[in-house]
Amino acid sequence: MHLDVIELRRFYYRTPLGRVAQMAIRGALDAHWPEMRGGNLASFGFGQPFIRPFRRKAQRAVGLMPAEMGAFHWPVDGANLSVLADGRRWPLATGFVDRLLIVHALENSERPGSLLAEAHRVLAPGGRALIIVPNRTGLWARREANPFGHGRPYSFSQLERLLRDHQLEPVGHSAALYAPPSQRRFWIRMARTAEAVGRRLDARRLAGVIIVEAVKTAYAAPRTGAPATMKTPLEVLGGIVRPAPKPAASRFRNRRWRRSG
Repeated sequence: MHLDVIELRRFYYRTPLGRVAQMAIRGALDAHWPEMRGGNLASFGFGQPFIRPFRRKAQRAVGLMPAEMGAFHWPVDGANLSVLADGRRWPLATGFVDRLLIVHALENSERPGSLLAEAHRVLAPGGRALIIVPNRTGLWARREANPFGHGRPYSFSQLERLLRDHQLEPVGHSAALYAPPSQRRFWIRMARTAEAVGRRLDARRLAGVIIVEAVKTAYAAPRTGAPATMKTPLEVLGGIVRPAPKPAASRFRNRRWRRSG
């Protein structure tokens, strides 16, 4: 079940905890994509708050939003770049996207396999995707008062297995949201410190979200049929394949017959 776009906008743009989440996840994205210049950028789910810093660096940018979630005009200071999309049929050409962000989508999808199949289709050869999902061992997945408290949480191994099943090879891992999902002023003020300490200690089990970067792979189609091997010639063709000389006794009798003649 997808969250409503109104609830997500209210959380990220109007609450202190939402701004904390933006700061933490953007920091993780900067570590994965430090050189985002040129190319086509897309997000699926509710990725607009996170791809905004990359928009001006990309050649093209688009925010795909699930039909169940709804859409809103983005960016507010320019032409609209958001569009509603079916999770199984994205309105993008095959191989169009160089960088893809999936957030607030996979954990709420009823058909995650179809979603990842579309992600693989729209990615260019060697294109990279960042998938952000709730961490099943983190505090954020246990509190419904935040967007990451809905849907199915994942572990790193579960997410990696799902990606490999759809020819998306994991090449990088990180985590974010180490501060508790609390609106109290103390934890809001401590959010930057908690984020820095969590990354330094690599305490991923305590993080609110896990992030996996994957690259599009293409495997060659398997060969059909099995090659037939024959270790020895067929007996019925033995005389043709391996001519056998006549017995010595026969040659001797022929010589005697010529002499006698």
